[in-house]
Amino acid sequence: MRKKEQNETYPTIFEEKEVRRTWHNEQWYFSVIDVVAILSQSNRPRKYWDDLKRKLKDEGSELSEKIGQLKLVSTDGKLYLTDIANLQGIFRIIQSIPSPKAEPFKLWLARVGQERIEEIQDPERAIVRAKQIYEQKGYGDDWIAKRMRGINVRNSLTDQWSQRGAKEGFDFAILTNEIYRGTFEMDAKQIKEFKSLDNPDNPRDHMSELELILTMLGEATTTEITNTKNSKGLPALKQDAKDGGSVAGRTRKDIEAQTGKKVLSSGNFKRQSRLKGGK
Repeated sequence: MRKKEQNETYPTIFEEKEVRRTWHNEQWYFSVIDVVAILSQSNRPRKYWDDLKRKLKDEGSELSEKIGQLKLVSTDGKLYLTDIANLQGIFRIIQSIPSPKAEPFKLWLARVGQERIEEIQDPERAIVRAKQIYEQKGYGDDWIAKRMRGINVRNSLTDQWSQRGAKEGFDFAILTNEIYRGTFEMDAKQIKEFKSLDNPDNPRDHMSELELILTMLGEATTTEITNTKNSKGLPALKQDAKDGGSVAGRTRKDIEAQTGKKVLSSGNFKRQSRLKGGK
């Protein structure tokens, strides 16, 4: 099990120095400390990064809001919460550190990120790559198929949100929670607590197939409502999300009435899958 957990991160190399990265929410995130160590060439990269974070915050930079934490494998082979950023965030960090390695690192990072450009040009590549990652994590084929379909439904919805005035990040979280509450009577944080997940975990990666289907129904219905009403702005989109989630919620209640048991399970589907030996 430890070996599988460690394989969820995919280190890559710049000038013989490792840069840890991990796949999360359908995109790559890189270790900020690893990047800072390369650019600053400091013997104390953590202190350098702490000082830089304070400086950026004092200057009113929005970069600090885009820094998250995920568990990455350290030199001792154990998983620790580590500051991470996506490609956009890493490029902003590079601009903040005067370094002779900045330009070669940008070129290297662009090559590493080429797969993302390829995915934008050919979305099927993203689905194939994500499928491979879930296979490596030990998920079964049926679950992966539903998860891939869910990613497509989610992307269609977030595209609509972006075009209609919602901002990625905080606004998306508000809208997503409306769908979750309508579907499961819990928001994302409550679902994580219910399933005993770590804070950075994506709840969908720990849902059963039926839970994924209901989430898809809520999001697909929300997309249809928004398109039909031509909604614009956060208040209108929030009402659409609430209505879309309610449709999925009524379906969940019908299923529970027919089966006599709750749909949302407190079990960690990913953990259960591993204990059963993967596929």
